[in-house]
Amino acid sequence: MRTRNIAVSSVAAATALLGVAGTAAADSTPAPSASAKSGAGDGAQALCKRVPKIEKRIHRALQRLQGKAGRRGSVARLEKRVEKAKAAGHTEIANFLDHKLTHRKSLVPTLQQRQKDLAKVATWCRTHHNGASS
Repeated sequence: MRTRNIAVSSVAAATALLGVAGTAAADSTPAPSASAKSGAGDGAQALCKRVPKIEKRIHRALQRLQGKAGRRGSVARLEKRVEKAKAAGHTEIANFLDHKLTHRKSLVPTLQQRQKDLAKVATWCRTHHNGASS
Protein backbone atom coordinates (compact mmCIF):
# COMPACT_ATOMS: atom_id res chain seq x y z
CA MET A 1 0.00 0.00 0.00
CA ARG A 2 2.83 2.33 0.87
CA THR A 3 4.52 1.71 -2.50
CA ARG A 4 1.26 2.48 -4.28
CA ASN A 5 0.85 5.77 -2.42
CA ILE A 6 4.41 6.79 -3.28
CA ALA A 7 3.87 5.93 -6.94
CA VAL A 8 0.61 7.89 -7.11
CA SER A 9 2.09 10.93 -5.41
CA SER A 10 5.16 10.80 -7.70
CA VAL A 11 2.99 10.74 -10.81
CA ALA A 12 0.86 13.60 -9.46
CA ALA A 13 3.93 15.70 -8.66
CA ALA A 14 5.45 15.07 -12.09
CA THR A 15 2.19 15.97 -13.82
CA ALA A 16 1.92 19.19 -11.82
CA LEU A 17 5.48 20.20 -12.62
CA LEU A 18 5.11 19.47 -16.31
CA GLY A 19 1.83 21.31 -16.46
CA VAL A 20 3.31 24.45 -14.84
CA ALA A 21 6.46 24.33 -16.98
CA GLY A 22 4.46 23.82 -20.16
CA THR A 23 2.17 26.75 -19.37
CA ALA A 24 5.12 29.01 -18.53
CA ALA A 25 6.88 28.07 -21.75
CA ALA A 26 3.78 28.73 -23.84
CA ASP A 27 3.14 32.13 -22.23
CA SER A 28 6.65 33.49 -22.57
CA THR A 29 7.73 35.27 -25.75
CA PRO A 30 11.30 34.91 -26.93
CA ALA A 31 13.54 37.91 -26.38
CA PRO A 32 14.68 39.65 -29.56
CA SER A 33 18.15 38.62 -30.63
CA ALA A 34 21.09 41.02 -30.63
CA SER A 35 21.16 41.13 -34.44
CA ALA A 36 17.51 42.17 -34.57
CA LYS A 37 18.24 45.10 -32.26
CA SER A 38 21.34 46.31 -34.13
CA GLY A 39 20.06 46.20 -37.69
CA ALA A 40 19.82 43.89 -40.62
CA GLY A 41 22.82 41.76 -39.72
CA ASP A 42 24.53 42.59 -43.00
CA GLY A 43 27.88 43.47 -41.44
CA ALA A 44 27.54 47.21 -42.04
CA GLN A 45 29.28 48.20 -38.80
CA ALA A 46 32.25 45.94 -39.47
CA LEU A 47 32.57 47.18 -43.05
CA CYS A 48 32.31 50.82 -41.99
CA LYS A 49 35.05 50.22 -39.45
CA ARG A 50 37.35 48.69 -42.10
CA VAL A 51 36.78 51.28 -44.87
CA PRO A 52 40.01 53.26 -44.21
CA LYS A 53 42.17 50.11 -44.28
CA ILE A 54 40.48 48.85 -47.45
CA GLU A 55 40.98 52.24 -49.13
CA LYS A 56 44.70 52.16 -48.33
CA ARG A 57 45.08 48.60 -49.59
CA ILE A 58 43.32 49.33 -52.90
CA HIS A 59 45.32 52.54 -53.35
CA ARG A 60 48.63 50.71 -52.76
CA ALA A 61 47.68 47.92 -55.19
CA LEU A 62 46.76 50.43 -57.91
CA GLN A 63 49.99 52.37 -57.39
CA ARG A 64 51.97 49.15 -57.70
CA LEU A 65 50.14 47.97 -60.84
CA GLN A 66 50.39 51.37 -62.52
CA GLY A 67 54.03 51.88 -61.53
CA LYS A 68 57.01 52.28 -63.82
CA ALA A 69 59.02 49.41 -65.27
CA GLY A 70 61.39 49.43 -62.30
CA ARG A 71 58.59 48.75 -59.79
CA ARG A 72 58.03 45.13 -58.79
CA GLY A 73 54.49 44.01 -59.51
CA SER A 74 53.82 46.69 -62.12
CA VAL A 75 52.20 46.01 -65.48
CA ALA A 76 55.07 47.86 -67.20
CA ARG A 77 57.69 45.60 -65.61
CA LEU A 78 55.85 42.47 -66.65
CA GLU A 79 55.48 43.81 -70.20
CA LYS A 80 59.25 44.24 -70.32
CA ARG A 81 59.77 40.67 -69.11
CA VAL A 82 57.43 39.36 -71.84
CA GLU A 83 59.37 41.30 -74.48
CA LYS A 84 62.71 39.97 -73.20
CA ALA A 85 61.43 36.39 -73.18
CA LYS A 86 60.16 36.72 -76.75
CA ALA A 87 63.46 38.29 -77.88
CA ALA A 88 65.40 35.44 -76.29
CA GLY A 89 63.21 32.87 -78.05
CA HIS A 90 61.75 31.49 -74.83
CA THR A 91 58.27 30.88 -76.22
CA GLU A 92 56.88 28.92 -73.26
CA ILE A 93 58.13 31.51 -70.78
CA ALA A 94 56.74 34.33 -72.92
CA ASN A 95 53.33 32.60 -73.09
CA PHE A 96 53.25 32.06 -69.33
CA LEU A 97 54.22 35.67 -68.63
CA ASP A 98 51.77 36.94 -71.25
CA HIS A 99 48.89 35.17 -69.51
CA LYS A 100 50.07 36.59 -66.23
CA LEU A 101 50.21 40.04 -67.84
CA THR A 102 46.65 39.70 -69.14
CA HIS A 103 45.44 38.88 -65.63
CA ARG A 104 47.40 41.72 -64.07
CA LYS A 105 45.98 44.20 -66.60
CA SER A 106 42.46 43.02 -65.77
CA LEU A 107 43.03 43.84 -62.10
CA VAL A 108 43.35 47.58 -62.78
CA PRO A 109 39.73 48.25 -63.85
CA THR A 110 38.44 45.88 -61.17
CA LEU A 111 40.32 47.73 -58.43
CA GLN A 112 39.26 51.10 -59.85
CA GLN A 113 35.62 49.99 -59.69
CA ARG A 114 36.08 48.76 -56.11
CA GLN A 115 37.60 52.12 -55.24
CA LYS A 116 34.50 53.90 -56.58
CA ASP A 117 32.17 51.50 -54.78
CA LEU A 118 34.09 51.91 -51.54
CA ALA A 119 33.79 55.70 -51.80
CA LYS A 120 30.00 55.25 -51.92
CA VAL A 121 30.16 52.92 -48.92
CA ALA A 122 32.20 55.51 -46.99
CA THR A 123 29.58 58.15 -47.75
CA TRP A 124 26.81 55.79 -46.59
CA CYS A 125 28.71 55.06 -43.38
CA ARG A 126 29.06 58.78 -42.60
CA THR A 127 25.35 59.38 -43.08
CA HIS A 128 24.27 56.27 -41.13
CA HIS A 129 26.49 56.66 -38.05
CA ASN A 130 28.94 53.96 -39.19
CA GLY A 131 26.18 51.41 -39.73
CA ALA A 132 24.77 51.70 -36.20
CA SER A 133 21.30 52.75 -37.38
CA SER A 134 19.13 50.59 -39.57
